[in-house]
Parts: sequence; C-alpha cells; structure tokens
Amino acid sequence: MNLDSLFNLFKHRTLDFLFPPRCVGCGKGGSLLCRKCRAALIYLQPPLCRRCSLPISEGTICRKCRLEDWELDGVYSIFEYGGVIRQAIINLKYHNIKTLAVPLSRFLKEYLSEHRLSFDIIIPVPIHKRRLRERGYNQTALLARRLSRMSRIPLMEGALVRTRHTPSQAKSESVEQRKENIRNAFECVSWSVSGKHILLIDDVCTSGATLNSCAASLKSAGAASVWGLTLAKEI
Repeated sequence: MNLDSLFNLFKHRTLDFLFPPRCVGCGKGGSLLCRKCRAALIYLQPPLCRRCSLPISEGTICRKCRLEDWELDGVYSIFEYGGVIRQAIINLKYHNIKTLAVPLSRFLKEYLSEHRLSFDIIIPVPIHKRRLRERGYNQTALLARRLSRMSRIPLMEGALVRTRHTPSQAKSESVEQRKENIRNAFECVSWSVSGKHILLIDDVCTSGATLNSCAASLKSAGAASVWGLTLAKEI
C-alpha cells in the first residue's frame, strides 16, 4: 500500500471516528446502508425488457421499445427506484455524501459478477461543465471509477462529453420531452472506442433517453456495442 492509500485510509477512519456514518434509510449509526435497509431493497425480477429493464409479462422486449429507434443495445438495472435506494441516490447526487459511492458501486460490481458480464471499457454518463461547477462532482463518475477498480475493466472518463446544458430529466413531464431535451447533447471525442464493447454507467434509468443519446454518439465513433448499467429503474 502506497503513501497516498495509507493517507486516505487514515483520513476516512478518522472521519468515521469523529463523525460516525448513519444509514440513509433509517438513520441508525454504524454504516451508510444498514443490514436491515439493505434487506428492504427491491430487486427487479425477471422477466425484464432487454432494452429498458421494464418488467414485462412475456417476450424479451416491451411493446414501447419495439416501437422506438434504439442505438443502445440494452439496459441492466438492479433495483426498483424508490424507498432506500432512491434516498441513497438522492444523497449521493445532491447532498454531497460522496462516500455513498462505495456501497452503491459494490451493487454494480456484484451484478456484473453474478451475471458474468464482460466489457472492454466503462464510461460514466457525463454531466455538463456548468452542472459540474454547481455540484462539484459527477456522481456517475464516482460510481464508474470504483467499479473500474473493482472489476478491472478500464475506465475511459473523458471519451464522452456533454455539449449542451439541458433541464434535469427528472423534471421533464413526458418521455417525448426527455428525448427532445437530450437530443444531440453528447459528443464522443475519442476514436479509442472504435470496435469496443462499452458499459455506460448511470444512477437511474427513467425512459432510457439519456443512455440512448450517449450510445448514439459512441456508435457514431465506431463502438461495437453499448449497454447501460444503472442502480435503479423508475417503474
């Protein structure tokens, strides 16, 4: 272990001692996600739409996705968006609790391992530089960095950039508005993605419009396939 790693370990243990972590679900001290709240997380159960992770009764692709033009090869989502996982994502994204990236990225790693999924490159969904200045960090980049270290899949963080500042997708009133908000909002600036199988990381999949727009840019630069992996799916 190098000096930087030792310093970070000492820093985190000192902070934990001075300010013990509390569960974002129930407030119990000891960890950011206690055992009881972890057990309450609602895992998405198959059958799920291969493209958007929406629960379906039959087949592999839901009716909505069959009618859409998709550049994205598909989306893997782990939990139903609500309850404890929703609170954890909100705290990571908006309340500066960046240490939540540790337990949340473990869920992503466990999913890759359990489903034996393999990719050439991990890329986080980028945020616009204006939003990055406001927030100070990109929560999906935090997740992607830790996932890359745990899975040993290379991270290519600067390959995809957000070229337009758009309203928050969560505030959009319809799927069509989300699509229009995000249309041509991303640009792939690296030809190193050519021929690669890419895993896009995001926190929540709502309509899939953001992931699909990212995939369109990556495929225009020659990506062989683009799949999304998100912590949660909004049902």
